[in-house]
Amino acid sequence: MSLNPLLAPPLLEHFATLRVEVGAPQDVGVTPRGRRRLIPITGGSAEGHGWQARVAPGGADFQLMTASGMTDLDARYTLETDAGDWIYVQNTALRCGAPEAMARLARGEPVDPAEIYFRCAPRFETASVALGWINERLFIGSGVRRPDRVEMQFFSVA
Repeated sequence: MSLNPLLAPPLLEHFATLRVEVGAPQDVGVTPRGRRRLIPITGGSAEGHGWQARVAPGGADFQLMTASGMTDLDARYTLETDAGDWIYVQNTALRCGAPEAMARLARGEPVDPAEIYFRCAPRFETASVALGWINERLFIGSGVRRPDRVEMQFFSVA
């Protein structure tokens, strides 16, 4: 089957780099669906093309760690831009790796990012006129978990 030449494959354009600071996990324990954890979001920063923002404290990353070692993440938080605009972020992600690497990560230990698959699909909402276009785009990204933060690169799908 050949590709339709009129349908160009999507391109990725860098949107933002985020550094999301996190607190100690709140471990619910192993439920019938897997291990549930809530990771408080305590602050951080974001930088895009022509804008900067702070990550407002008060968000959280809701995690489900499966028996196979895979982690489903659902982070929800807000950004306040340097122009005073607010952006709501809902970032769903998948993180997995070898069992020993995932166990070190769960304990809050440093893990080489090459050992972990961490990909995400953030969605954004804003009332900002200047950034309003983000309400109508899809984004993907990649990340790395550090002991006290998560670092991510987000790309708009053009």
